[in-house]
Amino acid sequence: MTTVQVREVVEQLVAAGQWKPGGPEVLVVLDAGYDAPRIAHLLSDLPVEILGRLRSDRVMRRPAPPQVYDPKGGRPPKHGGEFVFGDRVTWGTQQAVTATDTRLYGKATAQAWDRLHPRLTRRVAWLNHDGPLPIASCRCHW
Repeated sequence: MTTVQVREVVEQLVAAGQWKPGGPEVLVVLDAGYDAPRIAHLLSDLPVEILGRLRSDRVMRRPAPPQVYDPKGGRPPKHGGEFVFGDRVTWGTQQAVTATDTRLYGKATAQAWDRLHPRLTRRVAWLNHDGPLPIASCRCHW
C-alpha cells in the first residue's frame, strides 16, 4: 500500500512539472516500521531516494570480498562481513564523520558507512519475489 501511495504522489509531481529530468530525486523518508530496502526496490523506476530509519538490532552486510581463485572450487560469496548496529566492534572505519554542537543536546556526531546492504531472505516481503534476491546498496548513517 505504501509503494502505491508514494508512486501516485511522485507521478503527480512529475505530471505537474514539479520534478523534471536532471533535477534532484524526490526524497521519501520512512520510519523504522517500513521495509526501506523493499520499498526502494519496488520504486527503483522512479526518481526517488529512500531514507529509512532502521531498527537498532538490524544487521547489514559489507560488499563481497574480491574474488580469489580457490582450487577447491565453490561459489564465490555474495556478501562480506557483518555490520551489527548494536556491536561497535563490527563497524570498522567509517567513510565519513561529522560533528556539530547543539544547543539542547551537546555534541552530535554522525558517522557514515557506504555500500552496506541488508541480507535479504525469502520471508515476508520477499516471499514471492521472482529470480535471485537483489543486493540493495545502502549508505548507513549513525
